[in-house]
Amino acid sequence: MIRFCVLATATLLFATSAQAESLSAKQARTFVAGKLFSYSCFDGTTGVGRINNDGSAAGTIRILGKDPTRYVRLPVNTLYESGEQICATLKGLPFTPCFVLTKTSEYSFRGAVSGMGFMYCDFSRGGRPNVTKRTRTPQADSN
Repeated sequence: MIRFCVLATATLLFATSAQAESLSAKQARTFVAGKLFSYSCFDGTTGVGRINNDGSAAGTIRILGKDPTRYVRLPVNTLYESGEQICATLKGLPFTPCFVLTKTSEYSFRGAVSGMGFMYCDFSRGGRPNVTKRTRTPQADSN
């Protein structure tokens, strides 16, 4: 029985790793651009978004899985190709993060910060944005 479990586990791990495929920057653009993906990250952050071919992005984010869901937009050229990686220009960060993208199925991929594989998000095609638009409350005149 133990041998069977070890063999089954080894087969499962091999099959899973055989499906994973590193994506070059051009392959990543083709696989991702214009499609809606839901995501969940190592720290509990979740959301749904779309990355456009021009490097802009829009979608929702719920930081650490407990903050309110917010709508965010990133401007054109926020995400860009740098050699064989996808990198991002993000205000407030003291460095430019680049990402290693690994295709995990025909409909999903993992994006990890280059050099920090423990910082990753898993993306699956599809999902529904769950955002409530906020309305501005008129402020009372202070006259």
